Amino acid sequence: MSTRRIVRLTGADTDSFLQGLVTNDIRGLDHGLVYAALLTPQGKYIADFFLKRDGDGVLLDVAEDLADMLIKRLSMYKLRADVTIGETDLHLQRGTGPAPQGALPDPRHPDLGWRAYSPADEADDGTDWDAIRVAHCIPESGIELTPDTYILEAGFERLNGVDFKKGCYVGQEVTARMKHKTQLRKGLQVVGIEGAAPVGTRITSEGKPAGTLFTQSGGKAIAHLRLDRAGADLLAADARLRLIG
Repeated sequence: MSTRRIVRLTGADTDSFLQGLVTNDIRGLDHGLVYAALLTPQGKYIADFFLKRDGDGVLLDVAEDLADMLIKRLSMYKLRADVTIGETDLHLQRGTGPAPQGALPDPRHPDLGWRAYSPADEADDGTDWDAIRVAHCIPESGIELTPDTYILEAGFERLNGVDFKKGCYVGQEVTARMKHKTQLRKGLQVVGIEGAAPVGTRITSEGKPAGTLFTQSGGKAIAHLRLDRAGADLLAADARLRLIG
């Protein structure tokens, strides 16, 4: 599993600060984990993360590779708000078996099990996370989720990562326009795969660019596809693909 960093946001303005920035409604913290993202003003992905109520503060669980950049970006937006972003000694534990005390369900999909935070070492229970992600077309930071990603193309609505009723946030206008005024022409799809190819391999259809191949597991893969070219003749290097979901 990828290394995560857990930081804590505290201060009187923490909730309003986050509510005006992230894609999801943080009032959901009263019921469990909230999955959300920070976007550019142009609606493109910067980072995705989990939020958890922690006393009078909020824990933020983000991929280690994105943590410094995300903290810098949040600090830039902070201005005079009463918000402090601090490191913690907490680590992520997660699994799909019996949940320990204090664990909370992963809000993206029931098959992703639970997440818990404690000073114990980062750990999981040996679950094949790639198999679950591929089966349910769940993107991962740094693989399917990259700086050119629009979150609706990555399935964030289906993954409970965006709220269309919460009001304004950074990138909201573009995201709302994609939801209400256009039909998505590209997006993540599950494909069957015969053979294998590296993550990032270009997909072609009848010789024309059709998308990009990502995580593969058990004869299936996640692919970002141009939906108008997602026909029968899909190739990624020497691997042959077929649309299955």
